Amino acid sequence: MSSYSIRLDWRRTTPDFDYKTFNRGHLWHLAGGHQTVPGSSAPEYSGDPEMSNPEEALLASLSSCHMLTFLAIAALKKLVVDSYEDEPLAELGKNEKGRTMVSHLTLRPKVTFGGATPDPEVVLELHRKAKENCFIGNSLLTPVALEPRF
Repeated sequence: MSSYSIRLDWRRTTPDFDYKTFNRGHLWHLAGGHQTVPGSSAPEYSGDPEMSNPEEALLASLSSCHMLTFLAIAALKKLVVDSYEDEPLAELGKNEKGRTMVSHLTLRPKVTFGGATPDPEVVLELHRKAKENCFIGNSLLTPVALEPRF
């Protein structure tokens, strides 16, 4: 099986280390260090609203995985995809222990096909297979809802 790694860097930039004021900004080094993404906590957790946060990164990973799986299945079925858009949503809630978690994940993909557009039932089946085979989705405790847009 494959394995993957990133590097994450954080440094204190405040004179103190107080919960209310310590900096949440950090760097994600991806693609073997060739890509650097500034990250922070979400704004409601004292983070920088201009930086990506872990909740968005989880959602982006899930959406990207589903899309790539969908595209692979469509290509194997000789269906031509011209564009794929998604407007996914992640919502926080509480688990059975009362701890905060990502409690709802919803993918809302819209696919445009080149040539003949398959019937909606065919597209739904492609999404079902993509959901079933997405590595990231298969790794999550939270169920993933799928709401294709036509």
